[in-house]
Amino acid sequence: MKDLLEYIVTNLVTNPDAVSIDEQNTGGSVDLILTVDPSDMGIIIGKNGQTIRAIRKILTVRAIAEQVRVNLQLAEPAGGIPKEVAEESEETQANTSDGGTKGDSSEVDVSKVK
Repeated sequence: MKDLLEYIVTNLVTNPDAVSIDEQNTGGSVDLILTVDPSDMGIIIGKNGQTIRAIRKILTVRAIAEQVRVNLQLAEPAGGIPKEVAEESEETQANTSDGGTKGDSSEVDVSKVK
């Protein structure tokens, strides 16, 4: 199971040397903890989580064939949110925050109405 996950992830990320997978087998269950470079987190998660969901589905198919349960967890990066992502998020919030009045069509300036 670990080898399949490693193959998929190392071919997706830009820094394959930073990929680390911790596998824990307990009874009929396999827990996989995936750690990647913080800059590759977005690639692994994908838009709306589609990539990580697809990886989990592939692992589930393999788990069914091996008659085990699989649980894939994506480990948080040690430094939290990468600096570039945090800066982009702050810029986006600054550009979109207008106090809630800009473009609000429910307010009408009655002094201009004849």
